[in-house]
Formats: sequence, C-alpha cells, structure tokens
Amino acid sequence: MKPDKKDYRHIISEEGKMRALRRMVDDCARRLKEEELSAEEAQMVIESVRKKVLGLFPGKEEQFELIYRSRFERILKEKQRNSDDK
Repeated sequence: MKPDKKDYRHIISEEGKMRALRRMVDDCARRLKEEELSAEEAQMVIESVRKKVLGLFPGKEEQFELIYRSRFERILKEKQRNSDDK
C-alpha cells in the first residue's frame, strides 16, 4: 500500500517543527550561557521560548517544564557557581 501524500506532509511538518524547537532551545541555552543577563532578564528569555515552543506544540507544558526549563535552570546555576568562584 502506497503512503498518502498527506502522511508525507505531516512528517515533513513535524520534522520542521522539531528543527525549529532545537534552534530555539539551543539559542536560548547559548544566550543564558554567554550573555550577561539579570535573573529577571534570563527568566524573560526562558518564558519567551516557552511561549514559542507551546505555540508549536500546544498542550506540552509539562514536557517543557521537565525537559527544557530544568536544562535552562541548570545552565543558570552553573553560570552563577562559576561567577561565584571568580
């Protein structure tokens, strides 16, 4: 049985959304690591990414919190530790 063209479009669409997700998350992680942001600014960057991610993947709030917010928080804690050591 031959796959329907709609199936291919769905797969391509999902792949595009996943690439966009990776770019957004990687860019946020880079900003948190490299830029001098206040705690409030860092939270605003994270919240902005959260809104964009949930725009692509509605209903995935829990996954964002478990996977990405915890990653971002680890980056901020590590950055704080490194600045405290100086």
